[in-house]
Amino acid sequence: MKEKIPLTSREEKKTIAIKLIKQLGIYYEFVKDFKTDDVVCLFENYVSFYVWQYPELQKKLKEIEKEYNCLVYAVTHEFTEFGELYDFLLVPDYKEDWEYLIRVINDNQYSVFAYVWNKSDEVCSEIGNIIIESFFGGIKRIY
Repeated sequence: MKEKIPLTSREEKKTIAIKLIKQLGIYYEFVKDFKTDDVVCLFENYVSFYVWQYPELQKKLKEIEKEYNCLVYAVTHEFTEFGELYDFLLVPDYKEDWEYLIRVINDNQYSVFAYVWNKSDEVCSEIGNIIIESFFGGIKRIY
């Protein structure tokens, strides 16, 4: 299998990711952890954990980054009527897509670009936009 050559560097994607994390109002310590140590946070109902605490999730994150030549900067987790979902907020390889990574809906709600992993039904996993809400330094998917 031929390896994909990235169009943009990890550093370029990381610069954009840090701007997005700040725009979402994520707690400044998590911004610092991502900036200095590439630590990605998992958010569940606005409460955060580190992805590295969950080996299966860390492995999936690395698979997504490799398959799509992207950079994941945050993950949300929720249970829905159609399955257990992990939403990997990401910066894709294509610069022309970067202007669509985040759209402000109101003071604390945003449309963001993400890979949604339906752990209950892998066939239903896909890339697209989701709606998240920011609250006291954490985030949560609301749609």
